[in-house]
Amino acid sequence: MKPSKSTLAKRKTAPKPAPTPPAASPKPPTKLAIVISLTSRPQGASLAELQAATGWQAHSVRGALAGALRKKGHIITSTVDDGVRRYRIAVSA
Repeated sequence: MKPSKSTLAKRKTAPKPAPTPPAASPKPPTKLAIVISLTSRPQGASLAELQAATGWQAHSVRGALAGALRKKGHIITSTVDDGVRRYRIAVSA
């Protein structure tokens, strides 16, 4: 059986280009990444600053410092400056 003219015409047309995906916007930083950036500063970060930045409760911030960051190999130091405890990631030499 011979193909019809309409079938031949369809075969001769160029294939449609694949649709381009929408431009992906960069992902916002994770809350743990925010904690790392704040505690990496020379002055460190207070518990209140970490809570405000992440929206976490105090026990969650302390848990992240004691658990997740230490498991990643960070050394966390805390000092009391003017009655406020500040957490810092110690810079390894």
